[in-house]
Amino acid sequence: MALAAATLCHFYAAAPQHLLHSERHRNCGHPKNPTIPFLFYQSTISPISTSGPIRAVITMEADQIDAAAASTGPMKLLFVEMGVGYDQHGQDITAAAMRACRDAISSNSIPAFRRGSIPGVSFGEMKLQIKLGVPHSLQQSLDIDRVKSVFPYGKILDVEVVDGGLICSSGVQVDEMGDKNDDCYVVNAAVYVGY
Repeated sequence: MALAAATLCHFYAAAPQHLLHSERHRNCGHPKNPTIPFLFYQSTISPISTSGPIRAVITMEADQIDAAAASTGPMKLLFVEMGVGYDQHGQDITAAAMRACRDAISSNSIPAFRRGSIPGVSFGEMKLQIKLGVPHSLQQSLDIDRVKSVFPYGKILDVEVVDGGLICSSGVQVDEMGDKNDDCYVVNAAVYVGY
């Protein structure tokens, strides 16, 4: 439901201004988190119908939530960190994947595990699942153990590699930096954190 709420929140932000001036509309919040705007009342204050595409989006998002829950297995998911990594020179897909993982985790602090903020959960119970979008032709070159070394703590349950990322031109081949060509590798990372 949180993902569906986020979709609705995005729609809310893009709604025409005359819709946002209704006190009733502005204050209708997600049932579990009133700070997330919800659009259930939109059809009563606007000629725009919510019975078509919006419900389709909610159904699609709910299905995605179920799929994500199934893929996280025995882990209670707390949050997802996302990052992008590049290797502009040297054509090392593992370096790009490591940078993507560092980018995902570098702007976050997780004091809840150290301070006991989650009842019954200690620091040693932190679990991670990593999903990497890597160009298909480079997936066999990826060194998963080097990628895992980026994470300073937490038990890594799984590293999933899927088709994604990008191979593009860096614009220049620099032989002194080990370039074989001017390819730049891009990897996307999602790090699921839970217990």
